Amino acid sequence: MNYRHIYHAGNFADVLKHAVLSRLVTYLQQKEKAFRVLDTHAGIGLYDLSSEEAQKTGEWRDGIGRLLDGDLPAPVAAILEPYLATVRELNPASELTRYPGSPKLVRMLFRPQDRLSAMELHPDDYETLHRLFDGDFQSRITELDGWLALGAHLPPKEKRGLILVDPPFEIEGEYERLADGLAKGYRRFTGGTFCLWYPLKKNAPIKAFHEALKALEIPKMLCAELSVRSDRETTGLSGSGLIIVNPPFTLKGELDVLLPFLKTRLGQDRFASSRCFWLRGEEAATRALD
Repeated sequence: MNYRHIYHAGNFADVLKHAVLSRLVTYLQQKEKAFRVLDTHAGIGLYDLSSEEAQKTGEWRDGIGRLLDGDLPAPVAAILEPYLATVRELNPASELTRYPGSPKLVRMLFRPQDRLSAMELHPDDYETLHRLFDGDFQSRITELDGWLALGAHLPPKEKRGLILVDPPFEIEGEYERLADGLAKGYRRFTGGTFCLWYPLKKNAPIKAFHEALKALEIPKMLCAELSVRSDRETTGLSGSGLIIVNPPFTLKGELDVLLPFLKTRLGQDRFASSRCFWLRGEEAATRALD
């Protein structure tokens, strides 16, 4: 309940998460039928990068700031276009002062038929988020523990959907809770696309987390990770990862282009790295046989 994303808005982890989230939304829009995005840990929706909190850490300067400051290779620019277009729309002047959280980002990408359900437990953050979307009939904002939404709000009535699970990782056992949450949500909505965010830091139980996910025997799970620095000199965040369940068939190829670029552009020391691989799927099965 103490986490405040304003200190981290627009950092390298947001860049990876929101770039992939934008691709998932645009992929779902290839079909005319409506879909719903369920954001389980929504935050306040829109962040003021000129605020005292954001200026105190300045993390956005080494994240979204580095993307907007330089030219992008054409293949990378095409992948990032939906994401960066929303950021630029929020900042029509040259100065970058506003950054969209996940609910605002997807809402800006929506067609008239698409819907958002955003959950936020922190009372103050819920009130801020509710005011941001007040009067928006395409969005439903609920003051609720996002973990409960994986049962109570699935499957969506649209029968098509994207579920973003982005917990703050404030307490012990969050990796286990994330795996359990996916198991619960997937049982209720096997056709949904799930996107799970997790931190990379010193002594994080990533191998055990991946093994727990593989044990769920969900047919298609893609993993993308970006580390911007070594974890040897810090106990803080050195990287972040995403697990995408039921990913679009084009996503693996896009990430193979995007991740090496992000490693170079956002890397903070020579230990920056990235990887993209199937936790479960055809390629994972093939690799196991080699």
